[in-house]
Amino acid sequence: MNEPLQKRSLWKNVQRWIDSSIDNDEPMTSTEFNWVRTMPFIILHLACFGVLVTGVSTTAVVVCLALFWLRLFAITAFYHRYFSHRSYKTSRPAQFIFALLGNMSAQRGPLWWAAHHRAHHQHADTDDDLHSPVKRGFWWSHAGWFTCDASFKTQMHRINDFAKYPELRWLDRYDIFAPMLLLALLFVAGELLAAFAPALETNGLQLIVWGFVISTVILFHSTVTINSLGHIWGKKRFNNKDESRNNAILALLTLGEGWHNNHHRWAVSARQGFYWYEIDITYGILKVMSWLGIVWDLSPVPAHVLEEGRRANNNRKDAK
Repeated sequence: MNEPLQKRSLWKNVQRWIDSSIDNDEPMTSTEFNWVRTMPFIILHLACFGVLVTGVSTTAVVVCLALFWLRLFAITAFYHRYFSHRSYKTSRPAQFIFALLGNMSAQRGPLWWAAHHRAHHQHADTDDDLHSPVKRGFWWSHAGWFTCDASFKTQMHRINDFAKYPELRWLDRYDIFAPMLLLALLFVAGELLAAFAPALETNGLQLIVWGFVISTVILFHSTVTINSLGHIWGKKRFNNKDESRNNAILALLTLGEGWHNNHHRWAVSARQGFYWYEIDITYGILKVMSWLGIVWDLSPVPAHVLEEGRRANNNRKDAK
């Protein structure tokens, strides 16, 4: 590549930090590490060392954990079960609010996330699955796929049902907006607490480091364990064509997403822990939200799938 083209490519990658639609008609198929596009991701991880400057307080840790669980729920319940699989219904305002909260996780826009996940289900653990640990190895499936051009575009042809909403298209195009909004809110809240509640021993910079940086890094790696560990560690109840596994530890870490073999057997269910003993916190919260009228028409697990799972469990016990 000659120097003018190199500079143009560099500038476009920088622009894409703000507007993901820059030159969207360009073919982007490279699986090479794109260090310019990935720089915010790298900076986010390095910023964890900011604790050496800000220190820690009980307030900061509480905010860190609260934002971890709130945004994780937005990812599991809405980015995944709602936008990707339409496993229940909700109102347009609730749809937008939880899309915004999910977007605050810095895992890109709701349309990008859901379209990419739909592609994963179509091609699970084949050569066309961009983050299969079976085909590409653990580290690639965990984070490598996120750093290349091939993963960048929103596959709009897969997500036409939700792409009709202009507010979701806007969030998806300017996917930096929600994380920056959260950063600003945390800084202002921290400075107000420093001024009016000094006994809490926090400030704006400390809440940014703990409430956004550390919380977001933990959230990212928790989420992508389902891409990586969820396809190599655990038990296969259902004989799916892919290598998805059920893992109780991952289910606790991700509010129920660890019942991944169940999910790949019947992806449209709002419930991923199919049986009473499979803890699925996301589904429990969705159930409460349905009583309150926030969501409705939660898609169940069909009786024949439940029976298939029981037979598989019995066969496994008999084999022992």
